Amino acid sequence: MDIAEQMGISLQKTSVSVNVKERLDFSCALFDPSGNLVANAPHLPVHLGSMSTCIRTQVEIWGDKLKPGDVLVTNHPSAGGTHLPDITVVTPAFDSDDKIIFFVASRAHHADIGGLLPGSMPPNSKELWQEGAAIKSELLVKNGEFQEESITKLLLKDPAQYPGCSGTRRLSDNLSDMKAQIAANQKGIALIGQLVQDFGLPTIIAYMHAIQDNAAATVSKMLQRVFKEQQGRALHSVDFMDDGSKIELTIKQQPDTDKVIFDFTGTSPQAYNNFNAPRAITYSAIIYCLRCLVDEDIPLNQGCLRSIEAVIPPHSLLDPEDGCAVVGGNVCTSQRITDTILKAFGVMADSQGCCNNFTFGTGGNSANGGYVQGFGYYETIAGGHGASANWDGVSGVHTNMTNTRITDAEVFERRYPIILRQFAIRQGSGGDGVHRGGDGVVRDVEFRLPVTVSMLSERRVIAPHGMNGGDDGERGLSIWVVGLLLMLRLVIVLLF
Repeated sequence: MDIAEQMGISLQKTSVSVNVKERLDFSCALFDPSGNLVANAPHLPVHLGSMSTCIRTQVEIWGDKLKPGDVLVTNHPSAGGTHLPDITVVTPAFDSDDKIIFFVASRAHHADIGGLLPGSMPPNSKELWQEGAAIKSELLVKNGEFQEESITKLLLKDPAQYPGCSGTRRLSDNLSDMKAQIAANQKGIALIGQLVQDFGLPTIIAYMHAIQDNAAATVSKMLQRVFKEQQGRALHSVDFMDDGSKIELTIKQQPDTDKVIFDFTGTSPQAYNNFNAPRAITYSAIIYCLRCLVDEDIPLNQGCLRSIEAVIPPHSLLDPEDGCAVVGGNVCTSQRITDTILKAFGVMADSQGCCNNFTFGTGGNSANGGYVQGFGYYETIAGGHGASANWDGVSGVHTNMTNTRITDAEVFERRYPIILRQFAIRQGSGGDGVHRGGDGVVRDVEFRLPVTVSMLSERRVIAPHGMNGGDDGERGLSIWVVGLLLMLRLVIVLLF
């Protein structure tokens, strides 16, 4: 875990983008040679639970063809990605015989990778190509040499081939942040080498398996206790997205085994919008919730899922076909899956239910084929945290699958053509009850120059639900105001 934390510190210090350096929208972790999560830093849950799928996919693609000095890059949903802006850089660690003993990986949200709109989070995308550069598996570094020409083509030229789309609007930030990810991984490789030198590889491998075995036993014990309290009855929960799409979950014991089934049968089919969530996201939500439910100090790792079997209907909202738009699945549907799981266990009412994704920017490829370097900015805005039977919710925080910061007002106004008019708690917006839900926030932003702005959000139609008689929270509200002097002002009134 310390190695993963050191990787994160290195990434933050060497990155250049606001999204990575200020908002900390990244995650770092270590994996065994098969791609199982061994240890991670306390970064973003939606990244960490899905990255093992990503690493396993790279293992399947490359096998033993990777050599010292090679570094991989990927972001494709079919390869264990979440959504395209989350770019994962993977570096293998070798022993003295050039055999892979670990993988280290860093996943960072790049504020722009092309697509329909600046910020690469278009609320109107319906197909994957509209959301920017898609990279299934490529060598970012080959024999120690950074492959700048090939990655530039993937980020800048390839997305611009599609109608209405642009390549990345700030290539320099992409390249700098990727190099920072490579450096963070190299930090992890160096620390692994030191660990091997201090304790020996057999001891490290033994403990690597032991902590996963312990996590599996701890989670299994917790689930058995839950079903004993329920007298063996299955747990069930249903929730709906704002467009009416349903997420349905039944949690039940498999007869004669220690397996527990998370059955999402009944979930709506994939949608012709971007709220489709790749399978890896559902595993992220499950492993996060299980770790929250365990009242013991264990590290999050792949062992937490050993006693779990997930049943996810193919071509559903939680297992879309290749090519479906998914940018909202990572930041909205993931939150709704988490709420559904926690309600099934009866432990907590709904939180804000989405990440409230706010993007703006300029530049890119124009309709006449010209290109102007611009920028993309992205942030997730806080909301209310749900209450439980034992405590009140928390106001104005990032909840569940997101664990980022908001950009400091001083940095926000210095780096972008922005005046931050208000950022405050939305008093009284949390659901009332014996224990109140947390209040949301109001974020009032004024633009000093013309920009393209988009908002990708949920809980604008269906309110966050209370539990056991507790009231629902307030729905979110987004307001666009055009002033007399053509100063564009966006007032985002967020969830309870």
